[in-house]
Amino acid sequence: MNQFPSINLFNFEILNSDAQKAIELIFDQPKEKTVAFLNAHCINTARKDPIYRWALGRADVLLPDGSGLQLAAKLKGQRFSENLNGTDLFPKIMAAAAERKMKVFMFGSREGVAENAAIKARSMIPDLKIVGTRNGFFDKSEEEVIIDQINASGTDVLLVALGIPMQDVWIARNRHRLNAKVVFGVGAQFDFWAGRVSRAPEFFRNAGMEWIWRLAIEPKRMFKRYVFGNPIFVFRAIKESFSTASARKPRVNGKRLLDIILSGGALLALSPLVAAIVVAIRMESKGSAFFTQMRVGENGKQFKIYKFRSMYPDAEERRKAILHLSNRAGICFKSRNDPRVTRVGRLLRRLSLDELPQIINVLKGDMAIVGPRPALLREVEAYPEKAYGRLGTKPGLTGLWQISGRAEVSFDKMINMDLATVKSRTIFTDLAIIALTFRAVISGRGAY
Repeated sequence: MNQFPSINLFNFEILNSDAQKAIELIFDQPKEKTVAFLNAHCINTARKDPIYRWALGRADVLLPDGSGLQLAAKLKGQRFSENLNGTDLFPKIMAAAAERKMKVFMFGSREGVAENAAIKARSMIPDLKIVGTRNGFFDKSEEEVIIDQINASGTDVLLVALGIPMQDVWIARNRHRLNAKVVFGVGAQFDFWAGRVSRAPEFFRNAGMEWIWRLAIEPKRMFKRYVFGNPIFVFRAIKESFSTASARKPRVNGKRLLDIILSGGALLALSPLVAAIVVAIRMESKGSAFFTQMRVGENGKQFKIYKFRSMYPDAEERRKAILHLSNRAGICFKSRNDPRVTRVGRLLRRLSLDELPQIINVLKGDMAIVGPRPALLREVEAYPEKAYGRLGTKPGLTGLWQISGRAEVSFDKMINMDLATVKSRTIFTDLAIIALTFRAVISGRGAY
């Protein structure tokens, strides 16, 4: 692995590349390869399972799978070029195999699942040549027969879906007997392709929240992995950031560390509430339960903010017609009786729950827990010179404005509060503002 661009995390060299280059590296180099995907659950499992850790050490390529690995890299001052999770990469792997006229064998999962996954793959990639499938239920006495079956098929690419850690251990023990050029451990990919497990909606995937979806649809199987496993992984990632191996690399500062710990814990604890809000929004009005919008952040950098949709889908088109209803002096529009707000949306705003998805922005590093509220581009374009100072720090979920009356505070007074935050923000002031935010949310003052 050292010959490839990589990031060292938890003593593993993990490939740092985009999908196209990763596929070229895997398929086009003459050396036979074993490929494994690494996510937060894999790291937790490897920590307590030395045999699995040994198996991962024998893989030629380790791919970063999921937001957990991206978080661990950020804590060490680094960043993966792309999230190479198996579900998104799987179609590209199959397309690459077809383009190179390579034969594929699918081994694993329950009876009939590999066959259904193969049918789906062929329907999407007609040129794909799948030379065999087999379920993943067998005992030790059948292993020789399975290996003979795989080799006799003449496969170039072997996909093994036996679950973590069994699949990678099986591959490591038997790789020398397998003739395939490339062997992948693919986890639950057959289940996704066969339709046994539904993929999370695009918003969850883009926001790195796919685990919440999987917890919602498979709570019994995924509860321990995510509810207990995610906090354990975050702790390990923080500990990793202070390891000797990362001593020469830039570390996250105390404020950023506080943001990550609080937002990560909140996202985990509030995931059932998130699911309930999604259902409530969709029941009242059609359209996505989430709303995205470009905002202006630190040093004028624009980013996409996430919110729960609190208005009807055509709200932006109706904005000009109701500007005269603004109850707030200054350039920021706020109306106590905005007709575009839904009934569910009004409740969400009253309790500040419409802002919950911005926890994702905090984890991504676009926002902080404490800071000025992120402004719209049209608002920034209308700023007086003094107001530009509020762009000197990351925007936040909460701040002096939020705990002082929110929409009841004038624009000029909000700017003064934000400038004070930019100049004197410390971890201790952050903690004080966070504590006072709970009181502001309960009172509901200025929330509309």
